[in-house]
Formats: sequence, C-alpha cells, structure tokens
Amino acid sequence: MPGFWSWVLSADKDKMMMCTCSREQFKLGEMPQSPESFATRDFSASGFSSRTGDGEGRPDNGNIEEAESSLREGFSLNYEEARALLGRLEYQRGNIEAALYVFEGIDISSVIPKMRCTIANRAQSRKGRLRGEVTNSMSMHAVNLLLEAVYLKAKALQDLGRPREAAQECKIVLDTVESALLQCMPEGITRDCKLHETVSKSVELLPELWKQESSIPEAMSSYRRALLNPWGLDSECSGRIQKEFAMMLLYSGVEAGPPSLGSQVEGSYIPKNNMEEAILLLLILLRKFALKKIPWDPTIMEHLTFALSTTGQFGTLANQVEELVPRIYNRTDRWYTLALCYSAGGQDEVALNLLKKSVSRNEKPDFIPALLLASKISCKNSNHDNLAVLFAKRALENLEILGREGNCMKCIANGLLGSALGKQSKLALSDTERTQMQSGAVTALEKAISTENGDPKMLMCLCLENAEQRNLNVALGYARKLLEMEGGTSIKGWRLLALILSAQQKYSEAETVIDAALDQTGKWEQGELLRTKAKLQNAQGKSKDAIKTYGRLLALVQAQKKSFGNGIWKLKGWSDRDLELEAWQDLAYVYTSLEKWQDAGICLQKANAHKPHSAQTWHATGVLYQAQKLHNQALNAFSYAIATDPEHVPSMISTAEILRQQSEVKSLPVARTLLTAALKLDKTNHRTWLNLGMVHKMEERLQDAAECFQTSYLLELSNPVESFNTV
Repeated sequence: MPGFWSWVLSADKDKMMMCTCSREQFKLGEMPQSPESFATRDFSASGFSSRTGDGEGRPDNGNIEEAESSLREGFSLNYEEARALLGRLEYQRGNIEAALYVFEGIDISSVIPKMRCTIANRAQSRKGRLRGEVTNSMSMHAVNLLLEAVYLKAKALQDLGRPREAAQECKIVLDTVESALLQCMPEGITRDCKLHETVSKSVELLPELWKQESSIPEAMSSYRRALLNPWGLDSECSGRIQKEFAMMLLYSGVEAGPPSLGSQVEGSYIPKNNMEEAILLLLILLRKFALKKIPWDPTIMEHLTFALSTTGQFGTLANQVEELVPRIYNRTDRWYTLALCYSAGGQDEVALNLLKKSVSRNEKPDFIPALLLASKISCKNSNHDNLAVLFAKRALENLEILGREGNCMKCIANGLLGSALGKQSKLALSDTERTQMQSGAVTALEKAISTENGDPKMLMCLCLENAEQRNLNVALGYARKLLEMEGGTSIKGWRLLALILSAQQKYSEAETVIDAALDQTGKWEQGELLRTKAKLQNAQGKSKDAIKTYGRLLALVQAQKKSFGNGIWKLKGWSDRDLELEAWQDLAYVYTSLEKWQDAGICLQKANAHKPHSAQTWHATGVLYQAQKLHNQALNAFSYAIATDPEHVPSMISTAEILRQQSEVKSLPVARTLLTAALKLDKTNHRTWLNLGMVHKMEERLQDAAECFQTSYLLELSNPVESFNTV
C-alpha cells in the first residue's frame, strides 16, 4: 500500500514516532531501511505523497481492515488510535462517509477514563508535581488524536445532515476535558497544545449544531457553557461566540432566563432578560475592539443599535458612538449618527446643532439624509420653521441630480416642505404671505403623493393641510381615500374623517363614523375615539349620552392602568395624550353648561389631583366661576392659566371676554392686546374673532368690527368639535 503509507506519514510524520501501544515505545533502530522506507519517501509541499496517483479512491472495507492491520503491525498503534488516524486522513481527503465509517469503529467510551487521567497528569507535570509513573494513562499524543477523531466525527455527521448526533459527539469532547479541568486545571487549557485547538473548535461548533437542529434552549445553554467555563479560548474565538450568542438572544424569540446559580459570581451583575444579556455581550465586544483584541466588525454596532433603540436607551447608544475610535466613522457620519440618537432621546436642539455642522459648507452640504433629518427636527419647533423650509429645499435641489433613484427621498423632502410651509403660514403677518405659504404647502404635499403613488403618511398630511385651510370637500375626499388605502386600520384616519364631517356640521354622520371605528378597533385603542364621540354627542345637545361616553373612557383608562401598571400603558403606543386628564376637564365643561356646579367642581378636583397646575384645568375652573357670575374669581383662574402656559389661547379669549363685558374703557386696550396675541397663535378660533369684533364695535371701529364678525361666522360654520391638530 505505498499510496496509503505516504498520506499516513505526510499527515502526521512528526508525531508518528510518539505513538504507543500496550505501554511499549517504538524503537528507532527497528525502522525499515528499504528503498520504500518512510525515511526515504518523497513528500510534496501539500503534505501528501508524490506517489499517491493510484488507488486513492474511497477504500472499501477490505482496504480499511488492511490499513488498520498494517498500522498495528508497523507502528504499534492500538486499534482506536489506528482508526482515529485513518479516519482523519479520509476526512481530509473529503471522503466523509468513509471517514464516518472508520470513526464509528472507535470505542471511545472505553478510553475516556484513560484520557481524563492523562490530561490530569499533564496538568500535574506542568505544575511541577508529577506523581511518578501512572499505569492507567496514555500518551498525550494519543489523547489529542482520539479527541480530534471525535470532533471530526461530529463534523462528518454535520456534513451529512445529522446535527443532533453530531452535537452528542461534540459533547463527548467537552465533557471529557471539562471533568479534568474542574479537578486539575481550573485555570484553563494552555494554548500551546493540540488539545486547545480541538477544544476551541468543539466549543464553537456545539451551539451551531443545536441551532441547525432548531433546539434553541440547548444552543443557548451551549453558548453559556462556552463562555463561562475555563476553556482558554483566545479573544477572537470567544468574540465570535459572544456575537453569535448575542444575535440569538436578540432575534430567536425564546427567553433564555438568567444563568444558573453555579455560574454566578457573588456581587456580579446578572442580566434580567435576553435584551440585557445581549447588550452586555455586545458592550464586551466593543471593549475588546477598543483594546485591539479583536478586529472591527461593523455588525456589532448594528446589533447594539437595534438593542439599545428597542429599549429606548438612546443616550447610552450616543455614548457608545462617541467612544468609538475616529477611524470607524468619518466625522460627518458620526455627527449624523449622534443626531439620530439625540433626536430619538428627545434632545432635538443638540441633534439640530450636530446636523448644522455636518451639512455646513466645509463638511458635506449635499448630505441628503442629514438635510432631511434637520428639516424634520426643525418642523417640531415653531421657532425653526424657516430652517425646516430651508433644509427641505436644499434636499430637493440635491435630489434633482439623482433623478428617479431618489424618488423615496423626494417624497419625504416634499412632505417635510409641505408640513413646514403649513406651520409657517400660521405665523404669517399678512394675508398675502399666508395664502402663498398655504398654496406652497398643498403643492409640495401633492408632489409627495404623486412621487410615491399615495404614501399614507403624505396623504394624511395633505388631508390635514386642506382641512386646516377649510377646504373641507377636498379634505373629505382625501380622508376617504386614506381610509380605503389603509383598509380601515388607522385610528387617525377614522378620527380625521369624523372631524371633517363635524366641521361640515354633519354631527350624526360623524358619530356613525366613530361607531364604525370602534367596531373595528381593539379595546385598548379606543380611548381617543371615545373622547371624539363624546364631543360629537355634546355638540348635538345629547349631554347625558356624552357623560356616559366619558364614563366609558375613564373606565377604559382605569382598566389599562390595572392591567399594565400606572403610567406603563402609555408606553404601549395607545396614546400620547393624557386622556384621563382630558376626560375630567371635558366633563367639568359639560356639567358647567348644565349648571351642575357641584359635579363640575368634583371633576375639576379629580383633574387637579391627576395633574396639578394644568392650564386647561385652570381655564375650566375660570369658566365655572364665570358661569356663576363670579368674575373676579374667574379672572384669577384665567390669569393662573396664562401664567402656567403663556400661549394658552382659550384663557386669553376668556380673559378678554370678561374685560369686554365690564364695559370699562380702560379695559378695552388690554382685551384687544390679548385677542391680537391669541390670533397670532391660532387664526382659526371663531371666538377670538367674535370678541375682537365686539371690542372694535365698542371702540367705534365699525368696519373692522364687521370684518371680524364675518370671519367669525365663516369659521364657526366650519369649526370641528376638536382641533385638527389633535389628530
């Protein structure tokens, strides 16, 4: 078998001289010296014999038995070692089935005690406490050979699609070594031996096999075993395992539970759930990279971003981005990423300052994502409406170069431009300027819809813009189209349709729309719909029905708190509004209109207990005093409301109304000033125009008074039961 012997020696020619059998050493003097002897063989650089041209196909049973016999007779290897060596050679050549057949002939259970003893003796010798000759042991080379055979058997089973059996074989390697580690080598395996290589591969392979078998709990247990036991893994190997484990914790959907008590160190931090454990592993990986123990892997930051964003820890994410070495992200990308973090964390001013730097003339003025984000953030603050328009226009200018490739971004940019112009129009000083801005807002939003063939968000913005401009028929058409597009699943779409109908004085139809929405909405999501329904009922003079609906709303809020904990239910996304507070305030207004002063007072007490120092609660209190002809107390309450919120329009109007009713000449300029300030904040409130007209009439400016009365009348005819801004 010249071909066979050449690959035997080529695969392990340096270690052959160390093999033992029956406690007898191989003697150098007995080496054959024929021309075909091993010492005179010629080997290629690849490690295989240059004479293996013939007969190198998969060996049949007879060839295997012949090879085993030759190995035992020529090299004094025992049965298991011979099969281990032959199986490794077959596996290296790609003969997986033949290798598995050879490996299955090894009775590994019979030699495990000897291997444990050998590993323990090796540990004692390294510590300088060798206990003398130990009869019940084998050479370390034989241990390495047999454990490697078990590992390769696991690999062969994996290649043949039998991961569960492969996992059982892999466990044999780890169980054998682990028992010796716990007794003799608690500090772990040294990295300068073949055993460390085999164990490292086995530790990394075992969880992968359980994943292939879809046994997620076993895979998680294997990952923890790999990371908590002293295998002596190098940084890159342990880093790969930590990353894979973190990914499984994040995306598997199976809760791992805390580590076993036996692996917990007193005083150490114990993760409470999958997310915390995954975040901890990813932070450890970032620390390893900072210490230059592992190469940079961008997916680590991607997984950490997902984990921290899911848990709302945007500040922590920003800190991690800031701590990364500069070469990972360039300056503008780092600023943009930080701006995303700070914006999501509610620090819009910090985010906007970073974005201004990133799109400055000296950096990347054409960085479209940063321009869009800057416009979006600016839209949230009325003081930055000019910036929102500027950034959106710059983004559109740069997108023109991309053509159709930037359609999605064009839609976003036009949507942002339309929203910014719409908000800016409310602060316009002249009617001409306001009309131009409103027209520009509608045009930009229509372009956004045409770009993306009816994006629901853009359609919602266009519908709202037309509704606020009192183009009610156009807004109604868009609202119905929006509901059809979303399949009736959007609460905002239902409410917007109902409010548009209420602005057309079609209260009964609007209530029918809300009832249809309630039928198609889950219990926990009905809060805003119930409040709108109660307002519609009150507008129709059905006060008793409105009170019952408010009762349903309050009962729903209490049930949510009981089920999910006080305040926690708000995090579930049902509503960003404090519906309980609004319900008590609305009930106070209803009872005041019915002259049930005591009931109104109880509702105000409830509202104040829920949230002290609310401007709207102070206003409702003032309305109650005003209805009882207690004007001084009413003025005090309205003053408290304005002190709490200097831009509280209802309190400005009510204060001006009382001052006007006092018919004192010196009070009229104060009333006019308050009403003018209220108009700057909201030009669509018909009560503001009505009271301003009355002031002009008392001051004998009849032409101005007539214009104010006409505007008030037209706005009242198109006044919804709730502001469109609440959608």
